[in-house]
Amino acid sequence: MSRPRRPLLRAVTRTAALVVATAGVLSTVAAPAHAAVPTGRYVALGDSYTSGPLIPTQVDRTCLRSNRNYPSLVAASAGSSSFVDVSCSGATTDDILVGDGGSSAAALPPQLSAVTADTALVTVQIGGNDIGFSSIIGDCAQASFSSPLGSPCKNLYTAGGTDQLRARITATAPKVAAVLQAVRQAAPAARIVVLGYPAIVPDSGYGCWPVVPIAYQDVPYLRGVATTLNAMLAGAAAANGAGYADVYTPSIGRDTCKSSGTRWVEGLLPENPAAPFHPNARGEQGMATALLATLGG
Repeated sequence: MSRPRRPLLRAVTRTAALVVATAGVLSTVAAPAHAAVPTGRYVALGDSYTSGPLIPTQVDRTCLRSNRNYPSLVAASAGSSSFVDVSCSGATTDDILVGDGGSSAAALPPQLSAVTADTALVTVQIGGNDIGFSSIIGDCAQASFSSPLGSPCKNLYTAGGTDQLRARITATAPKVAAVLQAVRQAAPAARIVVLGYPAIVPDSGYGCWPVVPIAYQDVPYLRGVATTLNAMLAGAAAANGAGYADVYTPSIGRDTCKSSGTRWVEGLLPENPAAPFHPNARGEQGMATALLATLGG
């Protein structure tokens, strides 16, 4: 998110055991021939969607970081002169700005400390844990068994007439802005790119309960939450002089309900090496391709 702050891994164990398959071979991501991709120092900041928990090979057990996550693929493709990946499972905007304050077994410094004045490229993928991604998945999965055709999760988060999740997204916007401003101050000449999040539930329809335990009527609601979060991230990027890589659009049709050979994001019981409800190697490759396209655009 070993680290006591891995919230998603804690949440999913309340509803099912983790299944991990053996590793496949990840094909090389090639940058477009015309791409003006920065080749200097590259620093990757982010949470578990960046770090790639349980995707072989794990090179940092504290942060559950894979050497086949999208930053590693982009750094190799771009020929970065140096590469520092400080993404960490469970990270929030606070972990980027101030560190974890000793809340983990191995106290981690602010991810921002890796950004130096000579940094040429910084990528940022953050915000999901600020809105409580782990608890949302856990709550919605468990609630689905009480009303698989209904909207128990939406009912929970909109009780009292206020959509709590959209309120959390609104509250997270200035935190993301603060991250981008701090990155700019630390690396004035760097190119900064914010990545959104890929599709977890299908972009249309009502999902595939019980294969993915999200109640039918909750699927449209959670889809709206995801697109609202991505819209906030895109807006924060634009308002703070950063680029935005849309990884949601290329992930449409590759959600958790699709076959094991198609999906980018695993479901509750992964069939490819990945944490539950996290990108697999194919998803990391897809995000790398989207990032390279953004950098070359």
